[in-house]
Amino acid sequence: MKLVSWNVNGLRAALKNSFMESFASMDPDIMCLQETRVSPHEIHVPLDGYHLFWNSAKKRGYSGTAVFSRREPLGVSYGMGVEDHDTEGRVITLEYSDFHLVDVYTPNAQHGLARLDYRQRWDMDFLSFVKGLERTKPVVFCGDLNVAHKEIDLKNPKSNERNPGFTREERAGFDRYVESGFIDTFREFDTGPDNYTWWSYRFNARAKNIGWRIDSFCISSSLRPRLKDAFILKDIYGSDHCPVGVVMEDS
Repeated sequence: MKLVSWNVNGLRAALKNSFMESFASMDPDIMCLQETRVSPHEIHVPLDGYHLFWNSAKKRGYSGTAVFSRREPLGVSYGMGVEDHDTEGRVITLEYSDFHLVDVYTPNAQHGLARLDYRQRWDMDFLSFVKGLERTKPVVFCGDLNVAHKEIDLKNPKSNERNPGFTREERAGFDRYVESGFIDTFREFDTGPDNYTWWSYRFNARAKNIGWRIDSFCISSSLRPRLKDAFILKDIYGSDHCPVGVVMEDS
């Protein structure tokens, strides 16, 4: 079973920029999207054989998530059940027979760290949410987590220590995921530097590979025996992020 996650930075634009060709080349069993910036009635995604699920922000053209799944889930829920967090379309949860899948678009702390306090509340509430799901079956959560966890996860750590996505507070949020038993799947297979998932559009950053690894798949530790691969598809374009994914053995 192949699961892929991609912040598409606007699905309308992505559809005009080879999204369907990229989708076909990846051939995912489940695709999780972030920053769709669209409502389902505003767009047509020509996919046969997939169940499509959408969570759109109340604010038009902002945020949003979607999941396209070959496998029909037992149930679907939207948001975390926390009023402060559930107006921006940032979470979709699909329940399957053997695990919960959570597609998440974590809020950015924003310029000047204007939203850092809110981000810290989000991180705590999201951890409580996924740990609550884990009481019934294992959890896979994936998406744009908007944090580079370790210095190895971005090109220039020293100059970014108080920038959004690499503050001590945001990194501590990821620490808590790991301490609570979740596994950062990519690092199970590749512990080396220069593996990034997001690059600024400025300064020719992608060509120079001056990037950040802020998109991830995390899994409950009980799923580790089923994890066969984790990867970054850095050669797929169409967004300032590239897709990431995992291959898991069917139960």
